[in-house]
Amino acid sequence: MRFLEQLQAAQTQNQSMLCVGLDPEPSRFPGALKGNAHKIYDFCAAIVDATADAVIAFKPQIAYFAAHRAEGQLERLMEHMRRTAPQVPIILDAKRGDIGSTAEQYAIEAFERYGADAVTLSPFMGFDSVQPYLKYHDKGAFLLCRTSNKGGDDLQNQRLSSIEGQPLLYEHVAKLAQGPWNLNGQLGLVVGATYPQEIERVRSIASSLPLLIPGVGAQGGDAIATVRAGWRVDAPIIVNSSRAILYASSNDDFAKAARTEALKTRDMLQRAKPD
Repeated sequence: MRFLEQLQAAQTQNQSMLCVGLDPEPSRFPGALKGNAHKIYDFCAAIVDATADAVIAFKPQIAYFAAHRAEGQLERLMEHMRRTAPQVPIILDAKRGDIGSTAEQYAIEAFERYGADAVTLSPFMGFDSVQPYLKYHDKGAFLLCRTSNKGGDDLQNQRLSSIEGQPLLYEHVAKLAQGPWNLNGQLGLVVGATYPQEIERVRSIASSLPLLIPGVGAQGGDAIATVRAGWRVDAPIIVNSSRAILYASSNDDFAKAARTEALKTRDMLQRAKPD
């Protein structure tokens, strides 16, 4: 099954646009797990088990594992997700961006070592930094387009030239992803929930691409405005929430609290769909 088909199947089965981001911070772990980086797998696996029927995707952020020398735990977690929640695609949030043989190695890391279904990429070194990932025809790749951080304006919101009518950089990325770069229908875009008007603009350019939308929850993105701007019947949106779900409780009931928060967020997103 190709990645877009996986997304659509998970969206239908779980009636969800919610993606749970797996960004483990041992200093924020609950109860007896607190501060113990050797328990990253245990914490994340408990979150996965509690929320697997409520999400369209899981998104482990690789830096949170690598910073604690926990790549082995990430491999175990990926295996656990594929075994216990095979209906839920996994997006490895790595934001890789390099060319040639280095990009090929990063693609091997994402798709062969970790077994991810999709990966996030920085497109700013051009198409040859994206192409090695597209050789895996059943996998997906999300290109950074209009990100949720304030510094995104430094580049993404700049015009390609001073000539009137020239697109902004993020608009140009969206056009490339919708058009000539999307050789096998594998590409999606990352657009931050903190900019609903720009989600709408990206959607108008890239009408058929899946959109990965971080920034809901702790980052303050407007979930309802996000859905109304980006949702289309035939083009999934993947609305990510990480900390608000992972750390819904600081006690031993953290998995139960995460499930409650995930269900609440999923239902809120579903209600926001335009008629």
